[in-house]
Amino acid sequence: MRVKAEGSANYEYVTARVRSRRASLFDADDYRKLVRMGPGEISRFMEETEYEEEMNALGARYGGVDLIEYALNRNLAKHFDDLLDWADGKLYDYVARYLRKFDAWNVKTVIRGLYSDADRSEIDDDLIRAGEFSEAFLTELTKAESIEAVVDLLEGTMFGEPLAAAYERYEEEGVLVPLENAVDRAFYERLLEGLPSEPDRATELYIDFLRAEIDFRNIRNALRLARSGADIDPAEYYIAGGRLFDSDALRQLATNPDELVARIRESTYGDELDAALDTLEEASGLIAFEHALDEALLEFSDKLSNRYPLSVCPVLAYVLAKEREVDNIRAIARGREAGLDNEEIEEELVIL
Repeated sequence: MRVKAEGSANYEYVTARVRSRRASLFDADDYRKLVRMGPGEISRFMEETEYEEEMNALGARYGGVDLIEYALNRNLAKHFDDLLDWADGKLYDYVARYLRKFDAWNVKTVIRGLYSDADRSEIDDDLIRAGEFSEAFLTELTKAESIEAVVDLLEGTMFGEPLAAAYERYEEEGVLVPLENAVDRAFYERLLEGLPSEPDRATELYIDFLRAEIDFRNIRNALRLARSGADIDPAEYYIAGGRLFDSDALRQLATNPDELVARIRESTYGDELDAALDTLEEASGLIAFEHALDEALLEFSDKLSNRYPLSVCPVLAYVLAKEREVDNIRAIARGREAGLDNEEIEEELVIL
């Protein structure tokens, strides 16, 4: 990731570019068409959209759903790289620190690949090059011979100490959960680091957005644990920086789902999450709720964007919306490949 010299934040220019990009995202009609298509038809459809460049570039190496998935990852990285090219001053810093989520994605992708003994080229193709790690460093990670070697390579990065601490548990238990959780917590807990204690309005809304995402992540983790019945301390999954919980509250509420739902309904996110909580109470599982939670976060980001359009909020709302487009297309292609019917695939989509 590039480092830019200090300068004025160019909110007006970047938000105008983002509005244009967001207007080109797939809409409900596009998804209705895609759901009725097979993988080959989806590929042809994508070749006639803004994914044309990636589909053509990768078409000689891949086919079917793999082609679609790798093209989606490459297109996502291209768009988010553009955001960093456009942004100046503190706007660049705000966007860059948020896009480190793809450093977290890439670390987990490499670790999962090594754990499952995946081919190195497949691991490399699954990376999304939109974070802070350089191409050379990503190459080092994909060439690592073991998970321990990856942990060693990450020493000195934001993930180094948390991963080193989690590696002992990984060795004891043989599952990736401690490592993946350490990566996620490192990313989220660094989001708010170094932000001003008395922010201007634009920065205040940025902080509101980040705290909301942390709260939503804690809600998701707490409800997963509550529904799983597993003997796991919820505090181990707690992410600091949100508004709703401290670790003790999360530990208590995760053992009482009804009280947790009531707490969320009474919170500042009550309006955004009302429909999601209704879905949770009506559904037998968490999948529908988690999709509703994703939709609620999109709606919350849009609300912040409308409240202060010349801020980083419209940019982050676009990042979420673009990620959701990629996830939706991937879900359709993978669902069709797995033989799911249209209704089952549609249940996997989040569409505003």
